[in-house]
Amino acid sequence: MKTKGAILWGLNEKWSVEEIEIGEPVAGEVQIRMEAAGMCHSDHHIVTGATPMPSFPVMGGHEGSGVITKLGPEVKGLEVGDHVVLSFIPACGTCPACSAGHQNLCDLGMGLLSGQAISDGTYRIQARGENVIPMCLLGTFSPYMVVNQSSVVKIDKDIPFEVAALVGCGVPTGWGSATHIADVKPGEDVVIMGVGGVGISALQGAVASGARYIFAIDPVPWKREQALKFGATHAFESAAAAIQPIIDATYGRMAQKTIITVGEMKGEYVEEAMILTAKAGRCVVTAMGHLTDMDVKLNLFLMSMLQKDLQGNIFGGGNARQDVPNLLAMYKAGKLNLDDMVTRTYTLEGVNDGYQDMLDGKNIRGVIRYTEADW
Repeated sequence: MKTKGAILWGLNEKWSVEEIEIGEPVAGEVQIRMEAAGMCHSDHHIVTGATPMPSFPVMGGHEGSGVITKLGPEVKGLEVGDHVVLSFIPACGTCPACSAGHQNLCDLGMGLLSGQAISDGTYRIQARGENVIPMCLLGTFSPYMVVNQSSVVKIDKDIPFEVAALVGCGVPTGWGSATHIADVKPGEDVVIMGVGGVGISALQGAVASGARYIFAIDPVPWKREQALKFGATHAFESAAAAIQPIIDATYGRMAQKTIITVGEMKGEYVEEAMILTAKAGRCVVTAMGHLTDMDVKLNLFLMSMLQKDLQGNIFGGGNARQDVPNLLAMYKAGKLNLDDMVTRTYTLEGVNDGYQDMLDGKNIRGVIRYTEADW
């Protein structure tokens, strides 16, 4: 079918909204009419080259929600008309990682940036006569998509599509940073470095886990205000500005858990975070850095002598088929604020405006909202 999509043709270029052609669903695939797509910072990493792609063109978008419109053969547990969320990491359920309970590390993830469909290794999208690589084998920056069922999670039909789109990546990644990976306990003190969409989700996870003090760090004043609104007890413009207040508040013990959720990870942030982390505490690195960046600033003596833990994180250490419904159930119960995370909505044609707003610190999360004019 012919439709449109936001395509990136080279490094540091603008997203180009133009005609694309999407193939029909084959075995194990579904076609989805997209309703909403989250504008995550990870798509911008493709623009800058921090996440290197094997080739261009690339279609953006890995957060999204919509309605199933067609089923390919051999699809199980899904029907036409189902409301769904797209998980940015597929989960086969049978590989060694999935079998060990680490569906966020499913072996299918090795092909996420290849552009080749899980079902048959071919390309589903073409533009200007060329094969297109969809971000994370999804490509939610289009009103329609064809995707393998391993990336699809069914949701309740009364969930607003704008907020549902966020639980395919940013919300579970941040929430799980606090609840799964950092394993925040009641009464512990937590530092959140960077309070965009992932950071605000980590903050809410820390609140729900019973943290005593939550110290939010972000250079943007408006984001610090938002952090306090979402439950932070303190907010600072930098790690340096936070050191003495955290010493005072914790009687010198520092925070048991520190979570780095900045938009672009730099090596020097590790030591800044570790300074704020208590003895036997844990520092979680959720933020993404450039693939080729190998330099990290870290005091190895203090790391070992104070028995600190430095931990990586992808998708919040979670399981999309369990965590997505659970997070949306919390939303429906009023225990997870997703509505206020959607700062602004945009048309697909406004995708570049949305990313400029993100870079300017104006959004917690921007969302593309599709309408009948797009379908």
